[in-house]
Amino acid sequence: MDLRIFTEPQQGASYDTLLTVAKATEDLGFDAFFRSDHYLAMGSADGLPGPTDAWITLAGLARETRRIRLGTLMTAGTFRLPGVLAIQVAQVDQMSGGRIELGLGAGWFEEEHKAYGIPFPKEKFGRLEEQLAIVTGLWETEPGKTFDFGGTYYRLTDSPALPKPAQQKLPVLIGGHGAKRTPRLAAKYADEFNIPFASVEDSERQFGRVRAAAEEAGRKGDDLVYSNVLVACVGKDDAEVARRAAVIGREVAELKENGLAGSPAEVVDKIGRYAAVGSSRIYFQILDLDDLDHLELIASEVQSQLA
Repeated sequence: MDLRIFTEPQQGASYDTLLTVAKATEDLGFDAFFRSDHYLAMGSADGLPGPTDAWITLAGLARETRRIRLGTLMTAGTFRLPGVLAIQVAQVDQMSGGRIELGLGAGWFEEEHKAYGIPFPKEKFGRLEEQLAIVTGLWETEPGKTFDFGGTYYRLTDSPALPKPAQQKLPVLIGGHGAKRTPRLAAKYADEFNIPFASVEDSERQFGRVRAAAEEAGRKGDDLVYSNVLVACVGKDDAEVARRAAVIGREVAELKENGLAGSPAEVVDKIGRYAAVGSSRIYFQILDLDDLDHLELIASEVQSQLA
């Protein structure tokens, strides 16, 4: 079971805070550091000191870490033109020595688009499909050849399809709860399928849909990695769990129901239930980025039992 750290910087985090968490992620032996791609805080958070850009952040971390993999859950397709995104991700992959993964989604948070003047098109899924075709097509084009694409939303003509990522195959992540189009898209383009904040039962159902879609597309179901994102709230005892839940504004019972909360033993047991339905990678959503002791506890008492 791969264990990864997932952050939500739009809720309030500077680059220096993210760097501290990323270095702790590396030092404590986690597999990867991922971040969301949002520009506006959600809920009651004030978002101070303000948003950080996902790919600028990852470019910095690429140069200041050495081992962990780095990526997004999920880059919003509405934020960047696909040709530009392909250049950005390839460059950051080169800067990291080949440690980048691209999670790409349609974009959904209309308020942040309004807040920063970003167009919020009605037809987002069709755009996402063309974006995936373009980004992967640019990377797969042989050096010396050009790439063309004529779609409904995007057109590329005589693109040199440069630069290339450092990795021969940069992993692409697709995720979500959609029952039909999402599995089909994952089967065509994804190396990993991720389902966020889902129960064991819903994960099993969605993983089955993706496996079936992959087989229909001529792939083996096991060609993809299957993963979950779950909020984390782990404590050595009940008092510590309650304290951490209060800091992030959540109730312990709700966190135990919907996330990875409780003692290390409880969390290990619940991860085992996800593993039993096909998940081989867990992203711990860490909402209090100042609590590095939380990461240390997860590393020493949870990760050590799953290695």
